[in-house]
Amino acid sequence: MILAPRGSIPLVDVRGLGRRIPNSSHWLYRNIDLNVAPGDRLALAGPTGSGKSLILRAIALLDPVDQGDIAWCGEPIRDASVPTYRRRVLYLQQGSPVIEGTVADNLKLPFSLHHRRGQPFPRTQARELVAGLGKDSSFLDSHSNNLSGGERQIVALLRALLGDPTVLLLDEPSAALDPQTTASLERLVQSWHSAAAAERAYIWVSHDPLQAERIADRVIYLKDGSIVRSS
Repeated sequence: MILAPRGSIPLVDVRGLGRRIPNSSHWLYRNIDLNVAPGDRLALAGPTGSGKSLILRAIALLDPVDQGDIAWCGEPIRDASVPTYRRRVLYLQQGSPVIEGTVADNLKLPFSLHHRRGQPFPRTQARELVAGLGKDSSFLDSHSNNLSGGERQIVALLRALLGDPTVLLLDEPSAALDPQTTASLERLVQSWHSAAAAERAYIWVSHDPLQAERIADRVIYLKDGSIVRSS
């Protein structure tokens, strides 16, 4: 069992999580216990098919489960609190989609949605994040059709960070990216975390054990849908 430091209340607390293949007795994953405390940098590692991404999607409340519970800040997640949970615990998938338009249009998108309507777009923060990538502000005017796959993933991450999440759920965000873009993405996440490390945390799913050790303080290794060890 992977526990938070004594005396702290986990941001996300997962107990006994499990999911079966529909109409089957076979479990995709089972008896998953883990939690995410403020300040955590956590990685889920393991071979393809070990359940990493499925578990992350379950924590994001995107997939159903057949057993277990997920709590937010020590409280069960009721139906009415799901939208708030999803704003605070933000999921970023591999190959996240971008919309037709400029980079700025993509970054502004969440602020046009109902739950953020009326909230001003943090233009200065957007420029600072772009500058931290070594790009000038003209990048914000780049059209999505002209972006590389790596740049599109970076834009999706920038959009997520501007939403001011408390916990990031990163589902192999650097898979298929070149080493330089991977390094930029890793630096961006680490900078976001360190800016408010006492409050923020992330779970990073990776198939690369070297990356997992590089970007995390705790690594949970999975095999065949079960936690086999942590370090």
